[in-house]
Amino acid sequence: MSDQQSSTMTQDEHALFAEEVFERARRGDAAMLERLLLAGLPADLSNHKGDTLLMLASYHGHQEAVRVLLKQGADPLIANDNGQLPIAGAAFKGDLPMIRLLLEHGVPVDAAAADGRTALMLAAMFNRSEILDFLLAQGADPNRQDFRGVTALVAARTMGASEAAARLEALAG
Repeated sequence: MSDQQSSTMTQDEHALFAEEVFERARRGDAAMLERLLLAGLPADLSNHKGDTLLMLASYHGHQEAVRVLLKQGADPLIANDNGQLPIAGAAFKGDLPMIRLLLEHGVPVDAAAADGRTALMLAAMFNRSEILDFLLAQGADPNRQDFRGVTALVAARTMGASEAAARLEALAG
């Protein structure tokens, strides 16, 4: 085997390495992620589903890993193949501390992927009242529409999220 061949990874080794990196993000291994990023790993690396390291870390509630990724330049506005942004994933999961962290790092409160769905809409759909109130207090627009013309109120009604619908109806007032 030549020196060049021995110093390069096989395709299978690359796949295993990538799989391990994504697993580190899912588990929130902030120290390892930081070492890899400082060694040249792209901060916006994404898997076969379009999930970035940031999406995986935020979706699984790992604040320190999210801080590391953001500090190393990860873009919080990259959507996965399902059209979800990290802030939307956090709203879906009901993770208010993660939403706070993302907003503190400059994510717009009404950030949306191509489908136009915001964190407020997801909070409304799943009756996440505390998140709904927080996002509204941060200036989220309750009248914003997704690409189908659906507002947070319509989303809440459609999903039977009665508490969220009542809060939004009171705003419309």
